[in-house]
Amino acid sequence: MINIYHNTRCRKSREAIEYLKDQKINFNIIDYLNQNLSEEKISALINKLKIKPIELVRKNESIWKESYKSKKMSDLDIVRVLSSNPKLIERPIIESDKSAVIARPLEKLAVFLEKK
Repeated sequence: MINIYHNTRCRKSREAIEYLKDQKINFNIIDYLNQNLSEEKISALINKLKIKPIELVRKNESIWKESYKSKKMSDLDIVRVLSSNPKLIERPIIESDKSAVIARPLEKLAVFLEKK
């Protein structure tokens, strides 16, 4: 089963949902802004994405710029920040059992689904 970590206000996230529907793929929507992700879940996603925690951060968000940008933080610190500030999580994230992708641009989702 595919999961999409979705923000209803994000156009790219809505486009990913429409793409999955068009491809007739069954998926679960995880509204990560309202269902805060645990540090463990964020770490698991980062591992599936095969990225560093900092690569999951939306660095242009004011929360990041004002509170964290100038701080020296470990990977664990960044995971903690993402867990407590889900708005900072890059989106949309598409997850399968074994891997995940940040579907931005949408073409990354097509490639991901071909490999799944």
